[in-house]
Amino acid sequence: MKRRQFIKLTTTASAAGMLPFELQASMKLVNSFYNCDLSNRKLILVELNGGNDGLNTVIPINGFTDYQTLRPNIHIPSSVYLPLNNLDSNLIGTNQDIALHPELTGFYNLYAQDQLRIIQSVGYPSQNKSHFGSQDIYATGNDGNNWINGDQSGWIGRFMEQNYNDSIPTTYPLGIQVGSNTTSLGFHGEIEHGLALNLSGQDSENFYSVLSGLAGEPPNNIPSSDYGTELQYIIDTDILSNQYSQVISTAFNNGANSNTANYPDTNLADQLKTVARLIRGGIETKVFMVKLGGFDTHNNQNQSSGDIQGTHSELLNTLSGAIESFMTDLNSDNLADDVLGITFSEFGRKAKENGSLGTDHGEVAPMFAFGKPVKSGISGINVDLTEAVQTNNYQLHTIQHDYRATFATIMQDFLGAPNSIIDSTFLENVTSESFVSSKISDLIKLNYTVPEDCYSEALTIPQNNIDNWTIYPNPFRTSFFVIDRNQIGETNFELRNQLSQIVLKGDLKFTNGKTSINAAMLENGMYFLTLKNSVETSSHKIIKY
Repeated sequence: MKRRQFIKLTTTASAAGMLPFELQASMKLVNSFYNCDLSNRKLILVELNGGNDGLNTVIPINGFTDYQTLRPNIHIPSSVYLPLNNLDSNLIGTNQDIALHPELTGFYNLYAQDQLRIIQSVGYPSQNKSHFGSQDIYATGNDGNNWINGDQSGWIGRFMEQNYNDSIPTTYPLGIQVGSNTTSLGFHGEIEHGLALNLSGQDSENFYSVLSGLAGEPPNNIPSSDYGTELQYIIDTDILSNQYSQVISTAFNNGANSNTANYPDTNLADQLKTVARLIRGGIETKVFMVKLGGFDTHNNQNQSSGDIQGTHSELLNTLSGAIESFMTDLNSDNLADDVLGITFSEFGRKAKENGSLGTDHGEVAPMFAFGKPVKSGISGINVDLTEAVQTNNYQLHTIQHDYRATFATIMQDFLGAPNSIIDSTFLENVTSESFVSSKISDLIKLNYTVPEDCYSEALTIPQNNIDNWTIYPNPFRTSFFVIDRNQIGETNFELRNQLSQIVLKGDLKFTNGKTSINAAMLENGMYFLTLKNSVETSSHKIIKY
């Protein structure tokens, strides 16, 4: 039974409704792993745009004197910060003894509830200190050394494309992004580009931006030219958006927010409020992204010397309040079992304050993983402030966790992705590094960690050779060619329309590695071609015009 169906049952309609909540949750997890059913699990990505100042967010108690010296005007005094050793006395006197900014009371509460983990010193090998450059690196799964690794697709898109390869939907988006006018490059797949949709506000009538017939009815005759190709692409995207919109509106109207949540009146809270309502309404989307901007705090990070109030305090208050309310919402029933969130920012700030009550572009920054499946604790140790000296421009260089290893941990231990999919998500063949080997231990509670025999290796075919099949021309008029480079035995195909109905299927017979499929009888529009042989499966979006 899927969660959205369970929620609609009353206690009189289900004996499970009379069981204690803890027992229901335990039975649900055991049953889920017994069946390897992870279909309800969802990832929430929270982007902190601008480069969050990690040092005033997570304050090293064991290095507090050096911290004060580097930041005489903008440091957070010990009289107001939130020491985690109040919750865990084992931290006292260690290199993990930290305090949170006083505006992070929501995070402090989640830590106390065993639903927050701090991941120290996250970054990547060749740090790019340009906002746009580093944001693109985080989106593509790059290492900062060159743009060959993921220059035209994003790691989220590649992951969704491959992990859900056998069931890429056309009736709902795998990804939903809220709080931005443009879809993140991270959602852009290598083959499938329509994997995510933007929403704005919490208005079921205006979730999406759709081209209403290109200011009228779309043209029937599409010219055979580059212009015609682009025009057909826009029309097909419009059709797909309309299909998504109906599912989203239905989920929104069926869902509701818990009256216990008390969301603050902020844009980020509205974004997460929308996500919670969609989840409770039964949306099957796998990855959500929300966004909070304003972290580029070169000036007036604190409003005056010795006064911790200012831009950064307001941002952290917004972040903490929104996420705590979101978790209160999900924890009001057992929806929280299936949701894990994580914050990330394109870089941190320098250890030394500048002359404008602010901080300049730095390198490493902390991440926060949150949710019921998360095990509270600290991954990594406090930053070494003696590293930040004038000769290195007061930078903190030491990376304790590659951001890709952090995401890989969630992809495998929470979403059940096998090694092969994680490696190809981060294009292991280019980086020559497997991030599975550097996963973060204890990020996920043991009873929520996916057992190895539930990894989706048997459910989704590894895409190490995703380019074995080439499809051309695309778009096509009457027929298209399929080239099989490896020619591994018999290949069969299915062609589905946007309603996921099979419109053509059969076995392919190749001559010198090449064959054609006649689709002249089909209506113009977007279709999804699945090719499968004895060792791999590949999905391709194709357009007939």
